Amino acid sequence: MSTHAPRRKKEAASRVEHLMTKDVCVCRPSDSLNHAAQLLWENDIGTLPVVADDGSNCLVGILTDRDICMAAYTRGGSLSNLVVDQAMSRNVKACTPMTTLEEAAHEMAEAQVHRLPVVDGSRQLLGMLSLADLAREAARKPSAKGGTAGFALVGKTFAAIASPRST
Repeated sequence: MSTHAPRRKKEAASRVEHLMTKDVCVCRPSDSLNHAAQLLWENDIGTLPVVADDGSNCLVGILTDRDICMAAYTRGGSLSNLVVDQAMSRNVKACTPMTTLEEAAHEMAEAQVHRLPVVDGSRQLLGMLSLADLAREAARKPSAKGGTAGFALVGKTFAAIASPRST
């Protein structure tokens, strides 16, 4: 048995694949914003990954409750007459299941987002990782030294997300 086995086990446990939500509610670019809003409400979530209209699970965008509100306001239309493609963000930061939690937190901070889609090499959606997932993990499993490293990471990430965006 290797003397590095405990370290490898700890490293493996600190990967996105262990915390991500695998059963993710999605929408498609051609869906109405009314349908997307209904999914958000019924599933008590604030973000929907948008996957391709071709029936694949390929990530093409992300849609938030705020995106829906702003589209309704700026386009002056009914949510039934507006489609996801008109409101979704196309430039989506994502991570892989093998991404470390620290790397994912850094991505969230840099992009100023609360959630990251988890994708494979072909951008097929595998799950979602949220800042709340990181916070729950930090509360559940404090660092081995009894310190607050996990809480510090979550706090630093949240502070970056909450900072005014640079223009």
